[in-house]
Amino acid sequence: MVSSAQRLALLNDEPVDSAGTDLLGAGRAARQLADLLIASRSATPFTLAVDAGWGMGKSSLMRLVDAELATEPEVHTVWYNAWTSTGADALEGLIKSVLMRFDRRLLRRALHRASEQRALLRVLRALATLAAGPLGAAGLVNELWSNLSVNSQARNEMRDAIRDLAQEWAENAEYAPRRMLVVFIDDLDRCSEETVLAVCEAVKVYLDVPGLAFVIGCDRSAMGPSGLLRDLSPAGATFMEKIFQTSYRIPVADGQGVREYITWCARTAGIEQLLDAPLVDLLAERSARNPRRIKRLVNGFVLEATLNPMWAGHPPEAVLRTLLIQYFYADFYRMMTSPPGADSGDVIADFCTYRRVRTLLRTPGAVPEEERPLVNAFLEQRDVARDPGNPRAALQRLERELPTVFPDMVADPAFNSLLDGLLALPRSEELVRRLREGAPTLVTLPRLEQDPEADVPPVRAGVYGPTAGVYGPRPGATGYGSAPAPDTSLAGRTILWVDDNPDNNAALAAWFRREGAEVEIAVDSRSADAAIAARTPCLIISDISRGSDNQAGFTHVAALRRERRYTGPVVFYAGRVTPTREDTARELGALGVAADGTHLERLVRAAFAAPPAPRVHPSAARPR
Repeated sequence: MVSSAQRLALLNDEPVDSAGTDLLGAGRAARQLADLLIASRSATPFTLAVDAGWGMGKSSLMRLVDAELATEPEVHTVWYNAWTSTGADALEGLIKSVLMRFDRRLLRRALHRASEQRALLRVLRALATLAAGPLGAAGLVNELWSNLSVNSQARNEMRDAIRDLAQEWAENAEYAPRRMLVVFIDDLDRCSEETVLAVCEAVKVYLDVPGLAFVIGCDRSAMGPSGLLRDLSPAGATFMEKIFQTSYRIPVADGQGVREYITWCARTAGIEQLLDAPLVDLLAERSARNPRRIKRLVNGFVLEATLNPMWAGHPPEAVLRTLLIQYFYADFYRMMTSPPGADSGDVIADFCTYRRVRTLLRTPGAVPEEERPLVNAFLEQRDVARDPGNPRAALQRLERELPTVFPDMVADPAFNSLLDGLLALPRSEELVRRLREGAPTLVTLPRLEQDPEADVPPVRAGVYGPTAGVYGPRPGATGYGSAPAPDTSLAGRTILWVDDNPDNNAALAAWFRREGAEVEIAVDSRSADAAIAARTPCLIISDISRGSDNQAGFTHVAALRRERRYTGPVVFYAGRVTPTREDTARELGALGVAADGTHLERLVRAAFAAPPAPRVHPSAARPR
């Protein structure tokens, strides 16, 4: 926990809106886009998409473009955040925002021209309210949308009225050069399909008039057929293709720019002294150079180090390195913090020993005599035969008995530096022990998904923080959690969960019950057999290791298959996933081995979405 002498500060997540706060060099692109818009004013109407993923600076770039346009004569701007409206409200809100930018003199002139058109009487009454002044604008919009007929003729007349008004506003002889209104629409990719279509209808049907240009910030990939518009009809898809005349894809910031940005964030937050060059490089690489992820990680550290009494007696660097492991190496963090009984062994000690043994077995020549006890003991613990004549073959067999993430992580210099730095800190062993015992955190680290309210299952109880590992692998992390679970209801499904440490799974079991499943707990094979005899479950979730028997779960399922007492779907849930465990699970006809709540949920839903698993021949159901 930080000392009282250290003052840490949170970073805001507001878009950049001036050159002074542009730390990633977006200003150059903003100037070029602004020049392009100004040079294209005679080509209006048109729509430009500012395309980038979540947190990559769409809003900031658009704000900088707005700032550049502010210095140009007869270029006006208006902002509309699509995320603030839903469905038909978005159509109304966007048109309102545009109408409010037209000056009163032209509105009065338009009112006079249209006074004889009885079909537009209600619209013009609303326009008169708008012309009366700022307070009248609200009255206009309310009357317009509450009284306007919804038939197609009225809509066409309304479109024509807006077109005439906008054209006169843009081409009035008193203004040179021609006036242009640039409409910035932000956060469109965060909206529902209904809202997206309403905004696009407003842009293309009612506001597609000379003098107006639209700059829309969105992730084009999220709005494609495989994204939020996946249910769109062919006609709707064709309509969407007509919306954007062109797109500008924001490039990922260069490495040096991101490192400078990280340094600025750290300095502003008061943690600059904790970030050495390797940690800065790690943040730059593993955050996918995403500015929002970087800020949220820094803020997560500030909150955790400042408020959580768990860190009392530990240096702030311990907090930082722990959170970085949690975020960037979620699979290792999950194993590192699994509560006692979740699976055998100390993953940190195993990894460090594996790293040393791997180096020895990959080095040409015989293993030095003083190192042989270490190598032999590590191999024997995993039932791997020694092979002095072919040490690399022994290494390959060893890696099949270790967590699947180990080979990639041992070759990752950033991870090794991060872990070694943590272990070198004072009281690091005590810190890891407290994490395994379930000491709580106060911080929820940022999700990678765009939807901040996605309903996802918790991890096993006792793991550090209520959301550790929930959201799938972070950028650069390996393992499970990236694919969405099938949309399958669990209502009425019966699940038998076999585990000798059921408290570790209490949060997950409660989550499945809330989803409608009936979950029965068995703590050993005998009680599981009794439960199956009384009622055949729809699914069995089983651990693998129980007590000193590292194959107990496999042995039990093999017996069930062999004796035909249960032939339905099985999912194994264990603290570690190894290649050998995955192979054994497949031989037993199981759907897979899960190690976190997200992957377990996906396998459970897949079990109920798929046809029954094929019967397995007894000869293939022999655990190893």
